[in-house]
Amino acid sequence: MGKLRPGEGQDFLTLHEDVLVVRPGCWGSEPVRLCHQVLTVLRPGLSAFAVAVSEGPTDTEPQMPPQLISPAPLCLTFQEKLLAFEQDHVVIPAAHVALAKQLAGDIALELQAYLKNKFPELPFGALVPGGPLYEGLQAGTTEHVRLLAPLVLEPGLWSLVPGVDTVAQDPRCWAVRRTQLEFHPRGSSPWDRFLIGGYLSPRVLLELLRKALSASVYWPAIGGLLGCLIKPSMASEELLLEVQHECLELTMIVLVTVTGANEDNRLLLAWPLEGLAGNLWLQDLYPVEAARLQALDDRDAGTRRRLLLLLCGVCHHHPALGRLGRGHLTQVVLHLGEQEVDWTEEALGEHFLQALELLIGSLEQASLPCHFDPSVNLLGAFREDEIDDMGYALYSGLQAPERLV
Repeated sequence: MGKLRPGEGQDFLTLHEDVLVVRPGCWGSEPVRLCHQVLTVLRPGLSAFAVAVSEGPTDTEPQMPPQLISPAPLCLTFQEKLLAFEQDHVVIPAAHVALAKQLAGDIALELQAYLKNKFPELPFGALVPGGPLYEGLQAGTTEHVRLLAPLVLEPGLWSLVPGVDTVAQDPRCWAVRRTQLEFHPRGSSPWDRFLIGGYLSPRVLLELLRKALSASVYWPAIGGLLGCLIKPSMASEELLLEVQHECLELTMIVLVTVTGANEDNRLLLAWPLEGLAGNLWLQDLYPVEAARLQALDDRDAGTRRRLLLLLCGVCHHHPALGRLGRGHLTQVVLHLGEQEVDWTEEALGEHFLQALELLIGSLEQASLPCHFDPSVNLLGAFREDEIDDMGYALYSGLQAPERLV
């Protein structure tokens, strides 16, 4: 592989003919002293050759003058480790994918029937399983399988208000406002029972469904019918179903959604938000993120999606980096992925290191702008100590990336 191309801003890596020089960037108070240090890592081939020369020839072998053998570059060794990690921790066997899809589809049908019988007055749309598992973006079996439960709202009775125009002033969110009350008074819509201050409250909806899923659904019978064990998660504010099968385990997340009626067809989620945003709906960026990554990879047969899966796998298995979710990592890959550079498999290791650089720079600034809306800072919810922990872990990983995999 050729020389590593540094990203914008400070260079972290320089690949010379025989050594890989790592120049760490400043990080907090302690890394300031490290800014002038240079970490030089010899290639494994050269280290082995030095040991062999120091030991000298054995008695049973003719003494031969030492010969320099061109070693494999260090970056290729890391590339091999990265691809091995991909096979061991990221790629899901096709049989497990098929089984997970079958279980998710069956559970969706059972839950659909339950909602219709339990709440006949509430018009839910068809429950549709989807997400990364269905689009080849599932990094291992630890990620949630999405089960969308759309609300069917009456046309003309509801409108979407940007979160920045509400008291919360949150650009990530939207409010769902009840309209036409003078012609269709409160009570005309079955969803009016969930109004708070003239707005449809996702918090009230989530509370209703959480109680129903935990207390009213007889999951042992459904699990016995499907050949698995199903139980709702009581420790989370999200609507989670833990599924255990003899061949695999998975977690399903039930997402109550509202779809915008405008051209962009935005998808809003009932999400347990805190503070003033508690009665707002969170805009779901996953559909547009997945579509953009697919379009970029289709354009040049690239590996952006594989890079995202590797980053998800590495962060999930790391105690400090587990706070970085798929949304954060997707935005990093999108920022890198728009560049017209080599996105073949041979450059996968290089782009992985560039992603670490970009993450470190974002954490230093405590800012990761959303690719689709720069006014949204995806790191805004982290505390300072959490940012420090993640930054230190990434900083250490950049110096010795093979330790991450």
